[in-house]
Amino acid sequence: MFLHNVNPTVKALTIIGTVFLLAFVFDPVTPVLYIVWTVIVTFLFGTFKKRYYLYYFIPFTLFAFGMFWTTIVFSDTASGTTGTVSFLGMEFPTEDIWTAAALGLRVLAFASLSLLFLFTTNMVHFILSLIQQLKLPPKIAYGVMAGYRFLPMLKTEFQQIRAAHRIRGVNRPDSWKEKLLQYQRFAIPLLAGAIRKAERTAIAMESKGFTGAKERTFYRPMKVRRKDWLFPVMMFGMLGVTIAFSLYFGYFSWYDGQL
Repeated sequence: MFLHNVNPTVKALTIIGTVFLLAFVFDPVTPVLYIVWTVIVTFLFGTFKKRYYLYYFIPFTLFAFGMFWTTIVFSDTASGTTGTVSFLGMEFPTEDIWTAAALGLRVLAFASLSLLFLFTTNMVHFILSLIQQLKLPPKIAYGVMAGYRFLPMLKTEFQQIRAAHRIRGVNRPDSWKEKLLQYQRFAIPLLAGAIRKAERTAIAMESKGFTGAKERTFYRPMKVRRKDWLFPVMMFGMLGVTIAFSLYFGYFSWYDGQL
């Protein structure tokens, strides 16, 4: 699919740029239009399990609603309000509802862009692209990559240690204090296993001639192709369209100290 083939660095810089611009938008119409656009692009041009996307989106929705609610509840009483809106049996000034909606929807806009990157980007390719395109030092990049590779292994090792404890008759914890003690027992063998894996990885990299030098060849060269620029043109272009739409109907507003 198209999104999976875009150069990861180009994709990341595009998303950072759109997030930066959206951070200065202070109306609810522009972000909600851009959220719809981002979700459509993610679903049409990405290949992943759609239900996982919804699972990841739910916490951001709860956080956005929390920001919306705290903004309207703890905001100062506006002077010269043009009207009130009834929400959950309470009356709030229209300006407070507008400001709270702008903040909450902006959070969801950031979340939709982040999930687009998360579900359509291979993290190994992303790190290789950072080395080759943004000149990230290989020592840092390969250290991060090794840590990323260790995470699934640590999960498997944790499950094995827990199963071994159960086989040996260790009772399941009933209270929080017992759970804390149990995780302390898990921590020592997990830490020892992580140290052994790190040492083996370091020896393997050294034996294969890894010195951390920037001038090196790559088995997987990551290049910025012409078609990669279609993604930033598409994302920034649609942001411009949404801003123009909001301007035309009189909704658009930049942040100007509204909080």
